[in-house]
Amino acid sequence: MRAKPPFANLYWFPLAALYAALILPLSVGGQLGWFSVPSGLQTAWGHAHEMIFGFALAVIAGYVAGIQKKSYVFSMITLWLLARISFWLDPTNIFTTLFNLVFVGAVVWKLAPIFLRTAKKWRNKSVGFILVGLAVSAMGFHSTLQNHGTYELRFKFLIEAVLLLSAIMFYMGGRIIAPALAGHFQRRNINLKDRVQPRFEGSILLLLLAVLVLNLTQFNGVSTLKAALLLVTALLCTVRVLRWRPWLCYDRADLLLMLLGYCWIIVGWVLIALSLIKPEFLITHALHAITIGALGTLTFTVMARSRSHRVLRDPNAKPWLYCVPLLISIATLLRLTAIQWDYSSSLMLATVCWSIAYLGLFIWLIWLRAIENKTNRLRNRAA
Repeated sequence: MRAKPPFANLYWFPLAALYAALILPLSVGGQLGWFSVPSGLQTAWGHAHEMIFGFALAVIAGYVAGIQKKSYVFSMITLWLLARISFWLDPTNIFTTLFNLVFVGAVVWKLAPIFLRTAKKWRNKSVGFILVGLAVSAMGFHSTLQNHGTYELRFKFLIEAVLLLSAIMFYMGGRIIAPALAGHFQRRNINLKDRVQPRFEGSILLLLLAVLVLNLTQFNGVSTLKAALLLVTALLCTVRVLRWRPWLCYDRADLLLMLLGYCWIIVGWVLIALSLIKPEFLITHALHAITIGALGTLTFTVMARSRSHRVLRDPNAKPWLYCVPLLISIATLLRLTAIQWDYSSSLMLATVCWSIAYLGLFIWLIWLRAIENKTNRLRNRAA
């Protein structure tokens, strides 16, 4: 009997979890001079690039791709590894740019049509355009490396990428949380009327689009306008979360952690808005509410839930597992307040919290893989 093609996340999720556990201490330690690291990890923009286009994109590739042939998955992982190694060694090398843009382009080429061709509603199609936007941000970022562009321009492309990631997490997170809450409430004879909430979802996506466009322009008052739009976006998203009645899922650790990660998106939008109108709020700190708090918590929970559901038939089979990503929220708070305390020590503690969480996730995913392999062997013998 011919074996069925595996889910792409079988390989991508452990790889992404291990990379997350390693890349943060390496890049942060390199920037602070704790130890020597390759040139690609010695700068803040190198650290940001690897968190966005190395870690986050690996999770997206694993989650959205679904069932794929092993040959395709392994070829993509090989391309991903080439992109990572080359960026570490020399981010300005032409082959580094080539490997990274080909990987990002290949991911977008494979995943964007899933939304652009099959989706009927514009809100669903928007994810395809967001993925294309990520590819454009990567192109813009690497063009600044090849053409010796200014740090400000390079940073602007990274901000675009973070905002695009927040849009993906907002959309995908909502599409996971809403039906999961509805199903859980239904088993308790509670009817959740407000699920996807298309008007809220559409309005927030349009507001984010406006912010993304304005971020590429420069005129008097643009910062205030972007801040106002982000604050309205955060307010609408808060209302959406409250209409889900999250306080009623107190007995589901996995859903509570998903909601926590979702709330970090809101906090990130608010902090970015404040940084645009008040210089004392540094935007570099504000962005970490999204890249650590939201991205870290949501990706951890999604990877743990999806693989647990696949292998153990219950995404909440081990509730204690979802205490681990609380370390990511602790890491976020340490990073956001680092400038007010001992900066180096705060970053070290934040890095330790993050790495412990993701190393724990990596071990969990490998353990689930071992269980799955054992179950498959027993099933084959019985057949």
